[in-house]
Amino acid sequence: MKNNYFKEIILSLLLVAFAALLVNPFMFWMPNALTMMALILFAAIFFAFASLVWKESSGDEREDLHKLMAGRIAYLTGSGVIVIAIIVQGWQHMLDPWLVTALTAMVLAKVVALAYRDHTN
Repeated sequence: MKNNYFKEIILSLLLVAFAALLVNPFMFWMPNALTMMALILFAAIFFAFASLVWKESSGDEREDLHKLMAGRIAYLTGSGVIVIAIIVQGWQHMLDPWLVTALTAMVLAKVVALAYRDHTN
């Protein structure tokens, strides 16, 4: 359990670091070729992180509750940031359709997961 937790922290820090590097205004940090390599590494790190999250397991009800609370906080934080970005970009009349797509995918995934849970239980 602690080994996976350590791996998750390391992968999370790497993911955030690469995401920060990819916010590359005016190609200040990296030229295009290096940016493409960073994108590939970013995707690989994300898939490694996602595999750790997907394989998580709990020992008892208390651990389940902690996982559920962490997931809820992460979902609300992510969707809140996207909503703020949509509002800010909407005011600037430069709304990126990927923000709307990401928020829609998050909401639909949540609704489908809840419907599936209610249908199977």
